[in-house]
Amino acid sequence: MTMDERTLVTERIDKLLASHPPATTPEREFWGAQFDHGLAWVQHPEDFGGCGVSPRWQAEVDRRIVEAGGSVRNRYLNVLGIGMGAGTLMAHADEQRQRRMLRPMFTCEEIWCQLFSEPGAGSDLAALSTTAVKEGDTWIVNGQKVWTTLAHLATWGLLVARTDPDVPKHAGLTYFVVDMQADGVDVRPLYQITGEAEFNEVYFDDVRINDDMRVGEVGQGWAVAMTTLMNERVAIGSNVAPRGSGAIAHALEAWRQHGGDDPVARDQLLRYWVEAEAQRLTTIRAGEARKSGTPGPEGSTGKLHWADLNKAITAFTIDLLGAEGMTYPGGYEFTRPDETANRAESPHKAFLRARANSIEGGTSEIMKNILGERVLGLPGEPRVDKNVPWREVPRS
Repeated sequence: MTMDERTLVTERIDKLLASHPPATTPEREFWGAQFDHGLAWVQHPEDFGGCGVSPRWQAEVDRRIVEAGGSVRNRYLNVLGIGMGAGTLMAHADEQRQRRMLRPMFTCEEIWCQLFSEPGAGSDLAALSTTAVKEGDTWIVNGQKVWTTLAHLATWGLLVARTDPDVPKHAGLTYFVVDMQADGVDVRPLYQITGEAEFNEVYFDDVRINDDMRVGEVGQGWAVAMTTLMNERVAIGSNVAPRGSGAIAHALEAWRQHGGDDPVARDQLLRYWVEAEAQRLTTIRAGEARKSGTPGPEGSTGKLHWADLNKAITAFTIDLLGAEGMTYPGGYEFTRPDETANRAESPHKAFLRARANSIEGGTSEIMKNILGERVLGLPGEPRVDKNVPWREVPRS
């Protein structure tokens, strides 16, 4: 952090707000101007949505925009792209891809999805079996992905596929950007406990991807995927909400209406409020310390704690509601949202949706493994298939 960075960012924010008043400028037009001013991802180089400063300044940019009456909701509308895809493209894609894809990603003109998990490859992502076979300058993709958020709206997908089954599982993967409207791509909704189909399963039937849509080298898909996943954990676990908002706000409202004089419940509510605020402040500190590029394991810390805390607070809120907590006012009518689900719509919905927090973006068990091995230096779990060709690994 330097005063030069502060001055640069401040001047650019002032110019952006003066030329495009966010309260009166259409959202997409404003987001495009924000990109052009280098304030989309401040850590990116010039001409790629950034101005080459520490990522800690992004929070200041977003704060100023919101205070001026603008919106940063594009980071939620296109969370897979802005939160995860952008960092991957900057780290591994060629300049042509970066220039073509980053701006419409940030303006939400093109929504992105992440095609990683499969029915037989969730926490063990490297076990995936979707194949990509080279045919001239084209790859032919066949297989199935699952739990794909917003695939029904996506223009582009971040795809990891197996290109060499005769080497160990981590070594035989390659990373692609796939056109979600291409022939052979079949998106089917997954009906969730909330009544929504925020997630989807995606089938690939002889889908053709040109080689120029490959990200990284052939066989280096695992390394590229790790960039995406580390950015994903930061995006999920490092959302800095205003003090007292989100799940704890529902808990406070439920206490006002149903808490009564129960000293035990009051003590627990205060404990959760303190923990939520500690999480929020720790997230801010971690974000300020984070360097540009591929994030470190701090994203796993935030994601792990946020998942457990959010589940605990939403369950506590339902308990406060008593018999009312057993209802579901919104009903279970099937819907396919036109953005990521509104998880805080009601305490009931927040409770149901929170059940996925310890699974999505890497299970809590995987987060603990990452922290144990990379932060604490503990020995890794036994991996008997690590050096075995994928073709020879038994699968159910």
